[in-house]
Amino acid sequence: MGSVIGELLPLAVGVAISPIPIIAVILMLLSKRAGGASAGFGVGWILGILVATGIFMLLAGSIDTSDSEGPSATASWVKVILGVLLLLLAGRQWRSRNAHAEPPKWMQAIDDLNFVKSTGLGFALAAINPKNLLLCVSAGVGIGTAGVNGSEQVVALIVYTVLAGSTVLVPVIAYAVAADKMRRTLDNLKVWLQANNAAVMSVLLLVMGAVVLGKGFGGLF
Repeated sequence: MGSVIGELLPLAVGVAISPIPIIAVILMLLSKRAGGASAGFGVGWILGILVATGIFMLLAGSIDTSDSEGPSATASWVKVILGVLLLLLAGRQWRSRNAHAEPPKWMQAIDDLNFVKSTGLGFALAAINPKNLLLCVSAGVGIGTAGVNGSEQVVALIVYTVLAGSTVLVPVIAYAVAADKMRRTLDNLKVWLQANNAAVMSVLLLVMGAVVLGKGFGGLF
């Protein structure tokens, strides 16, 4: 069980420090509907991580891991493919780091988001956005092919979800407790993340890709 959690930690950190959802929740906390919008986004973000990871955990559970000498070749090849995809995405992010693209439309419309709309946005960014989805898929495959029982898989899934969602939940809770003190800090963090989003994400995906790729090759050779 401990080894499974250890394998999930880098992936959970990868999702947790993804700049886009952090920027989104900061913008919501600075909007005119801060309370409802940020709470909804937090709920959607956690549900998205849980659902995406859980689905691929169940699918990966059907992969044969009965090889007594180590992970099955199928599970290892799946990890190799996921690792390569993460590395390719890292390269794409790095090439776009100096591009000055317009903010996405959903980011421009954050002042108009209510609880329901922000919940849907949080879910979409966690479960549909390719960058986070690849990390959740990698985590789900890792849990599903770890050879642990059902209850241990559930525990691992919950631990991963809480860690991965922590950087969205913490600002929401902190703002609810001390809104006035948080405004300047949130505004400064938003500016930095917007300026360095692509560079941070590319390094993050590079590290995660190398980790997943290494796990896959380790099971093949």
